[in-house]
Parts: sequence; structure tokens; C-alpha cells
Amino acid sequence: LKSGIDILVGTPGRIKDHIQNSKLELSSVKHVVLDEVDHMLDMGFAEQVEEILGFAYKKDSENNPQTLLFSATCPRWVYDVAKKYMKDEYEQIDLIGKKTQRTATTVEHLAIQCRSSQRAGVLGDIIQVYSGSHGRTIVFCETKKEANELAMNASLKQDAQSLHGDIPQKQREVTLKGFRNGVFEVLIATNVAARGLDIPEVDLVIQCSPPK
Repeated sequence: LKSGIDILVGTPGRIKDHIQNSKLELSSVKHVVLDEVDHMLDMGFAEQVEEILGFAYKKDSENNPQTLLFSATCPRWVYDVAKKYMKDEYEQIDLIGKKTQRTATTVEHLAIQCRSSQRAGVLGDIIQVYSGSHGRTIVFCETKKEANELAMNASLKQDAQSLHGDIPQKQREVTLKGFRNGVFEVLIATNVAARGLDIPEVDLVIQCSPPK
């Protein structure tokens, strides 16, 4: 940073720290990219992002940075917030169109109703039927506690490991590598695994409760 860089990639909190410690100066920034913009402008990050952008944008200036926003989902409110940073003649590139709920045509969707007390047993059966002994399965849980308990439950006949925010980053990487390489078949995760993971050949994805 001290000797000057062309591109900075960072999380909002870390970038804000560097600005506050006078280690980062953004007045000459030419391009601003927000990845996963719906997440970045959601409640958790919006304040930090807006504060950071305040150092790079000047009101009604022609020399403000070119702004690019990327997201897998773009609710209406994302466009409303985005207008604050984009010029009036901004271009919108939409790969989904009006089919806002479009999913892959090769994926089958099923819903199964069961009591929470029976969940582990039902999961074990579903994984056996739809994924077999060697297929890969990702199970999403609401809480870290639930993920840990399911990973150790005897009803799951396949090897399972959990992935959530309390697990150190280094161990998370080891777990993901093991899942990719087939060391174990079932990954039980909270939404820490919901974005940005590239895991090929997953046969089955289970949501333990309707996703929020």
C-alpha cells in the first residue's frame, strides 16, 4: 500500500480500517466494483460500504469512478440503492430476465415434511436414496449447533463434516478440500457455504428448513 498499487481487493471492514489509519487514500480511484452487491448493500455492510464510497465519490462530479455492481440476485431495492452511485445512463446487463426464480432445468426440486425430531433419520434415508454411498451431498442448517449435531448423528451412514463460522479459516479450507477430493461425502454447513464456493459434481443439496 505504501509504495502504491493498481488494484485493491478487500472486505469493507478491512478497507475502512486502512482508511481510518491513514494507510489508504481513495480520491484518485478510477473504478469501483462491488461483488455480491445485494449482500454488500444489505443491513450488515451497507453503512461501511457507503462510508468507504464517500471517500471516492464527490456529489454531482463528472470525474467519479466508473461503478460496476455484480450480483446473482437483484431485488428492486438493490437498483434503488445503486442509483446513488451510478450515472443516469447506466447500463443494466441481466442474464436472468423476468424469470427471477429460474433454476437449472437439470435439477429436480422436492419438498418433504417431517418433524424436527425425525429429521436426522429422514436425512440419512434421503441421502442414501438420492446420493448413494459415494455421491456428494451438501446439507444447509440454520445454526452452527444444528450443523455440529447432524454431522455426528449416527443416522447418517456416510462420512460427514460440518462447516460454519466458528471453525477457523484454515480448518474450513482443509474441510472443503476434503469434500472436493471425496475424502468424505456429506458437508453439513450454515450459510457460510452459501456463496462463492465452486464444488463440482454435487449430487444432492438439502435445506433443513425453507431458506430465508
